[in-house]
Amino acid sequence: MEERRVVVTGLGAVTPVGNDVNSMWESIITGKSGVDFVTRVNKDDFPAKIAAEVKDFEPTAYMDKKDARKMDAFTQYAVAASKMAVEDAGLTIDDSIANRVGVWIGSGIGGMQTYEDQFRKFLDKGHKRVSPFFVPMMIPDMAAGQVSIQLGAKGINSCTVTACASGANSIGDAYKAVQRGDVDYIIAGGAEAPITNMSFAGFSSAKALSFNQDPKTASRPFDKNRDGFVMGEGAGILLLESLETAQARGAHIYAEIVGYGSTGDAYHITAPAEHGEGAGRSMKQALEDAGIDPTDVDYINAHGTSTDLNDKYETRAIKDLFGEHAYKVAVSSTKSMTGHLLGAAGGVESVISVKSITDGIIPPTTNYETPDPECDLDYVPNEARKQEVNVVVSNSLGFGGHNVALVFKKFDA
Repeated sequence: MEERRVVVTGLGAVTPVGNDVNSMWESIITGKSGVDFVTRVNKDDFPAKIAAEVKDFEPTAYMDKKDARKMDAFTQYAVAASKMAVEDAGLTIDDSIANRVGVWIGSGIGGMQTYEDQFRKFLDKGHKRVSPFFVPMMIPDMAAGQVSIQLGAKGINSCTVTACASGANSIGDAYKAVQRGDVDYIIAGGAEAPITNMSFAGFSSAKALSFNQDPKTASRPFDKNRDGFVMGEGAGILLLESLETAQARGAHIYAEIVGYGSTGDAYHITAPAEHGEGAGRSMKQALEDAGIDPTDVDYINAHGTSTDLNDKYETRAIKDLFGEHAYKVAVSSTKSMTGHLLGAAGGVESVISVKSITDGIIPPTTNYETPDPECDLDYVPNEARKQEVNVVVSNSLGFGGHNVALVFKKFDA
């Protein structure tokens, strides 16, 4: 059977820089940051003082109050962003298509706040006081489960958990499900709400977080003075569907998803492989899957975490794969504004990648002040750039050695 073309027809997002796609995109292209002093935990208890938090999110705008109370924040974000994406796509999920609508939403660590709250109850008051909703609120797949329930999607229902690559892997896996014909439509992306005491403690102990005391400059990918990532939260969702169904219903097509690469480093639990060789292989695999030459890539939405090894090795991977073109392709990290949304990063950055194609704008890497000799590419410093964008590669890399690259291109009938 011939592989089907897969297009993006709906976008949804809940992020530290805006609780819908338009406000998020406006923030991104104007260089507005969502990073500030952390409020979800007591900053005086940790060496890291800052985070990129979702602000003024009202779950009851997207779901019943009773249902919202039975969801951890990461699931609330996923449901909200998924409803936005489906509405944006103009898709009515009814009995005629429900079995052909899938959901594939990843989360790196699931309901951490729920776990902490219930563990405290268990310690203080015993097992009888632990909520019967504890397990279904905590498990990472419940974002996909609740989206399916809330929207009536009865096709494949899955969740890829690959740390900070979870959202990107989920979109790639969802793309392949539509391409194969397993479903006609799929709600795909990532969701995360990790700003809790234990997460902050763990990432602080691992010395992964920025200990910079200035929220404005803490997330500074590719800058010589970078010192760690800034934790973020939220959800980014795409509605993917077959080209046939999109055309048959007259849907607006944002872009086409054409390539997916997924590799393992087989190297270290947290550090990337030497010289980013695993990341390089995932980009190569994705471009081969897409049938696109590296010289045709206009923009790379980098993983760009603002950590020493990631930024250095991701840069090296781009140079090794792209050769001379590495110095001509625009590379930027929108984590400079959104922070690092862990398992949701690939979802939000896929939305941003698609918007860069539709609007012909390449987002900047903000806070870029001091060049690093080992990071010497065109990182679109501090100001967005207007130019035609036909092909975007979006990278996501995760603890455990997970590397993912997605390729989006301008839709051409």
